Amino acid sequence: MVKSKKQSIDESAQEILAIVQKSLDDGKAEDITVIDLEGKSSIANYMVVASGTSNRHVASLAENIQLKLKEQGYKSISEGEEKADWILIDAYDVIVHIFRPEVRSFYSLEKMWSVSRKKE
Repeated sequence: MVKSKKQSIDESAQEILAIVQKSLDDGKAEDITVIDLEGKSSIANYMVVASGTSNRHVASLAENIQLKLKEQGYKSISEGEEKADWILIDAYDVIVHIFRPEVRSFYSLEKMWSVSRKKE
């Protein structure tokens, strides 16, 4: 069976999403929310929003995600490491936002994307 380009992209996005979610879970991130961007945006397939308990925790979560992605052969770019209040990781098919809780509350990305936050 020959895979279409869309199937390959979808599988890649799913694999990246799984790596991100496992890394966040392993790192004890809080309030992890996955937003499916299909039909909402062409920038990525998924957006993941999570919280760390401190600047150091936010930085550590971001560093671990990027390390795990690199180990699996995926590229990513990031910004926000200087302050570590909010770090953005662009893994192309998956966009990851890691916030300190008060910064996350201020920007309310889930509200902007019309997603109700569920408590875990």
